[in-house]
Amino acid sequence: MVTALEVFLEIIKVTLPALIVFLTVFYMFKTYMENEQRKNAIQMRKENKSMSFPFKMQAYERLALFCERISLSNLMLRIRDEKMSAADLKLAMMVAIQQEYEHNISQQVYVSEDLWKIIMFAKNDTINIINLVSKTVDENASSLELSKSIFNYLNEVKNTSLDTARSAISQEASTFL
Repeated sequence: MVTALEVFLEIIKVTLPALIVFLTVFYMFKTYMENEQRKNAIQMRKENKSMSFPFKMQAYERLALFCERISLSNLMLRIRDEKMSAADLKLAMMVAIQQEYEHNISQQVYVSEDLWKIIMFAKNDTINIINLVSKTVDENASSLELSKSIFNYLNEVKNTSLDTARSAISQEASTFL
């Protein structure tokens, strides 16, 4: 006659190896799935980088162009008209800077926060220079007089904040090349 203890031992003989095999397979499967998930995440990051690379490069190009377009010498050549007063030229340059900024504001998504701060500082500094120099010229004076004053100021200053911004753009863009 088979006792309860013998039945219990027979159940343990069958169950214990099955449980060990189950736990081993479960652990191996879990490890395999985690590794696959890591591989997929790495692959996704690679794909995202390769997809975002052209956008980043385009952002650096556009920000470099932004700096060129808001440089005071380029602004004056592009905007100044013989019939304008100094006040008109000042206002036209400030409007042009603001329009350029609004046109390129979305580029901040693709560049570092530090670079964007440098760009913002350069924009604000350019506006401050316009305000500072325009205070030395009569509002009713010709735009030519304000232009000369701005050119004189630029000749006195060795490096402008726009030069710093252009350099920062080049440095950050080179890290991706």
